[in-house]
Amino acid sequence: IAGMEQTWTPDAFVDKTVAELKAKIGDEKVILGLSGGVDSSVAAVLLHKAIGKNLHCIFVNNGLLRKNEFTDVLKQYEGMGLNVKGVDASAHFLGDLAGESDPETKRKTIGRVFIEVFDDESHLVENAKWLAQGTIYPDVIESVSATGGPSQTIKSHHNVGGLPDFMKLKVVEPLKMLFKDEVRRVGASLGIDKALLGRHPFPGPGLAIRILGDITPEKVAILQEVDAIFIDGLKKWGLYDKVWQAGAMLLPVNSVGVMGDERTYEKCVALRAVESTDGMTADWVNLPYEFLQKTSNDIINKVPGVNRVVYDISSKPPATIEWE
Repeated sequence: IAGMEQTWTPDAFVDKTVAELKAKIGDEKVILGLSGGVDSSVAAVLLHKAIGKNLHCIFVNNGLLRKNEFTDVLKQYEGMGLNVKGVDASAHFLGDLAGESDPETKRKTIGRVFIEVFDDESHLVENAKWLAQGTIYPDVIESVSATGGPSQTIKSHHNVGGLPDFMKLKVVEPLKMLFKDEVRRVGASLGIDKALLGRHPFPGPGLAIRILGDITPEKVAILQEVDAIFIDGLKKWGLYDKVWQAGAMLLPVNSVGVMGDERTYEKCVALRAVESTDGMTADWVNLPYEFLQKTSNDIINKVPGVNRVVYDISSKPPATIEWE
């Protein structure tokens, strides 16, 4: 853990952080953006432990989530005692992303719209003073120089960098000094379900940075189907928990293929699975050939518009985990 003593334990972190949050926030209301992932979920439970009903959680559908994820995530939080509101802003996000293909611009557009949606929602929560985020340490050091010097930004994170002046909320980030494995340990200490804590990391910009080039609803639909086949297959084959992160990329190229007696000229997708502990470095996973063969056949046979599947065998560094 960056900047913390060797004797750190999850229980001690929870006790210390809850006390600090109570002192900092008091009786003021907090809005938290939930994603269904580990980081935001742990941040939510931690804040709920500190401020209870004054935490208002919002889960935004940006139109770039995995297949059925909006409804599945909302169900996931039922029974956890959290106050969660679902907001479907997919048309807003996809509209502003239309025609944009530059990776950094896509990330920044998603960040801007995310803030706009939360500004609208914050006005519906009377006297909201804070915006909570599940930012973790790799997000911070990949977005800005860790030393304050002139080091190059690797990529912009939509939840890093503060808020615009028009949004009158203060930011609280209770996990921003933790790595992913440490966040999971804190979540276990808080009693969060193992299935949720074991969920693979998923990027804040969602499928936007797994679709190389411009974003269209049609491309999102194709990648959602491909991703679902890949992830469901990993679970059925008992491989999901052996992989740190997995996903599919829709490439901006078409390739020639044959379906029946006809020539096709359709999309190519790349599958990616890596093992890591903190996301700062990662090695590609040597998945069984039989699994890759079955997955490739299922994708090509079941997803219209795709006729070629490749597997990414690049490690980080030099390649990042995501393609954009």
